[in-house]
Amino acid sequence: MKYRVISIGRIREPFYLEGINEYLKRLGPYTSIELLDGLEEKISPRAGDKEIKKILQKEGEKFLNLLGKEEIVVVLDINGQQLSSAGFAKQLGNWNISGKSRVNLLVGGSHGIADEVKKQADHKISFSPMTFPHQMAVLILTEQIYRGFKILKGEPYHK
Repeated sequence: MKYRVISIGRIREPFYLEGINEYLKRLGPYTSIELLDGLEEKISPRAGDKEIKKILQKEGEKFLNLLGKEEIVVVLDINGQQLSSAGFAKQLGNWNISGKSRVNLLVGGSHGIADEVKKQADHKISFSPMTFPHQMAVLILTEQIYRGFKILKGEPYHK
């Protein structure tokens, strides 16, 4: 199974990027994984609801155009299902045997994710009812994927 973490926003802060890259490297023995970021559209800080909706639609189209037919779509959404690390590991295991070619895990930008993308998602997952910067969410996600594979393999990892 291939995995792809897609962040609408660009990962700009070096300390986030360093951590993300470390987990991507650690995942090498377990799975094929890549990070794709920077799909965001430019938007005025004073944008109104109409402009935000238009931007979300454009970002959503960019994301949907990246997908193949036999791919799983997972959206990180505050209203998604909250899983324990063991529960997330179990979900990884299910994806791995699903017969699909890739799992795409999408982290939205500052205005969220287009409704059309959410409707097409196979799964919606939430880390917490709190809101995190997208860069931190990607770091947490890559760490949880790594932790999940360690759990699946029965290998030790700190608790």
